[in-house]
Amino acid sequence: MAEKEKKSAVNAEKSSSDKKKADSKGAKGAEKKPAVKSDAKPAKNAPKKPGKVAKYFKDLKSEFKKVVWPSRKTVVNNTVVVIAVMVLSGAAIAVMDYVFGELMLGNLLGMLS
Repeated sequence: MAEKEKKSAVNAEKSSSDKKKADSKGAKGAEKKPAVKSDAKPAKNAPKKPGKVAKYFKDLKSEFKKVVWPSRKTVVNNTVVVIAVMVLSGAAIAVMDYVFGELMLGNLLGMLS
């Protein structure tokens, strides 16, 4: 039973301290001064700070240093593979074009005669 009384006493203290905080916040809120508007307004099209551009390029340079670039051998190998696939694809398309063209011409000539 003593424990329940201690808990209720602690809860009562918490709620009273919460009320005091709320009262002090309310009092502070009432004391706020209205915001003063300044006469100097920045232009909408004002140029950006020059340091931002320099910082951008410095950051860009540091990011390029972090990139793991492929070796020359890897680049040459991948280039050869891409060119070979393009040549084979072009040849396959040319063969299909020829075959379908002959089929169409054969059908058209057969229908006319």
